[in-house]
Amino acid sequence: MKSFPPYLSVFEPLFMLFALLLMWWLASHGEWVNRVFLPTPEATWQALVVGFQGGQRNDAAELGQATQLTCLRMILGWGLASLIGVALGVMIGMSEIARAWLAPTLEFLRPLPASAVLPLAISIFGLSAGMVLFVVAFGAMWPVLLATVQGLANVEPRLREVAANLQMTRWSYVQKIGLPSTLPDIISGMRLSLTISLILAVVGEMIASQAGLGQAILLAARSFRASELFAGIVLLGLIGFVSNALLASVELRLLRWQKN
Repeated sequence: MKSFPPYLSVFEPLFMLFALLLMWWLASHGEWVNRVFLPTPEATWQALVVGFQGGQRNDAAELGQATQLTCLRMILGWGLASLIGVALGVMIGMSEIARAWLAPTLEFLRPLPASAVLPLAISIFGLSAGMVLFVVAFGAMWPVLLATVQGLANVEPRLREVAANLQMTRWSYVQKIGLPSTLPDIISGMRLSLTISLILAVVGEMIASQAGLGQAILLAARSFRASELFAGIVLLGLIGFVSNALLASVELRLLRWQKN
């Protein structure tokens, strides 16, 4: 099959984005959907500009501040989830007994949606910023935890034999062999965890009435301000895209040795 030159493949995502924008423009200007529910791209852009200039209403934070708060909650929750996930993953992954005993519990908790712990989090922390952070960290921890456990369990057996022959301590084995070998799995789990962190930060802001993009989107939806609603959604998409691209670039730098 004939493949396209590399420089042409760069334009494929841009073409899809342009096609989606064109469909949006046609649907809104042709009034295929009522503009109360589907604003035009121009109105959405205007809402973004006005929002970053300070907003026109006092019932929600302006978009710049709301974006900063949501990103801060996402990053803090993701950071806690990554640290706790790697630490617990190392403790479980390094022990066959721990894996055997805790595997059923992990499989029980893994598919548990973070929204299921919201009532518990509210009862402990109340409708506060701490509740949102707890939910984000809890929900985003599992991909990192499971990736770390799986990576350590699947370390090349010959590397374990080398460590045994060198009489390496457990900590030395983790530091010099275990974590470097598991790094691709951990980073993959962290990329998935980052997406979950953004979603849970927005949901938590909606439920706990904390200032951020989640609250701004909810207030816009309740007031039928479609342009502001879509502006918030566009910002969330941009945050997810940029954060994932940054983490992907870090992954390429850290895993350059895989290409050698």
